[in-house]
Amino acid sequence: MTGPSRGPADGAGPAPVDIGFRCLTEADLSLVYAWRRRDFVAEWYGNPPASLADVARTYLPRIRGEAPTDCYLILSAGVPIGLIQTYLIHDYPEYAEHVGVDEDTAGLDLFIGEAGHIHRGLGPVILRRFLDEVVFPGGAANCVVGPAPSNRAAIRAYEKAGFRYLKTVQLPDEPVSELIMVITPADLGRRKQGLSAENPG
Repeated sequence: MTGPSRGPADGAGPAPVDIGFRCLTEADLSLVYAWRRRDFVAEWYGNPPASLADVARTYLPRIRGEAPTDCYLILSAGVPIGLIQTYLIHDYPEYAEHVGVDEDTAGLDLFIGEAGHIHRGLGPVILRRFLDEVVFPGGAANCVVGPAPSNRAAIRAYEKAGFRYLKTVQLPDEPVSELIMVITPADLGRRKQGLSAENPG
């Protein structure tokens, strides 16, 4: 994949609602380095970085606005627990060529880096809030994600957030295909209405 890597979003169990975001800073890179080296992150998010310098080479251009990806820390009750990032698919032309989506389509990927926050159903909550507060207010007409077909936890979380299957693509030099899922602002609105109906109180 020529764009940023995609990562897991767990979909099991109840989730708290005190989720927020803040822009990634250079001071956060040592934390990102530690997260990326954890086995449960590396399983789906790609090879762990060999050094803090490797993390800096990847994320500093994004932090400084020199690369077309916006990175945020995921916060639970104000405490960092993971990373989420978004970008326009067409800012990564080789990836866009294979995915074949509209020019105003955003992508996103995320991982939870704290073991105490996985398998708690946080994925759908994080996704819906990030779409509502960051991605769609930024002007994207829709948003896609590309989990591996075997990453069932991520797929369930994306479905619970309101994403739906679009297509499966095989990228050059990638060992597994990507299951492309899409959500629009209307899809998100319907999902939020459904949740309100399920939990009226």
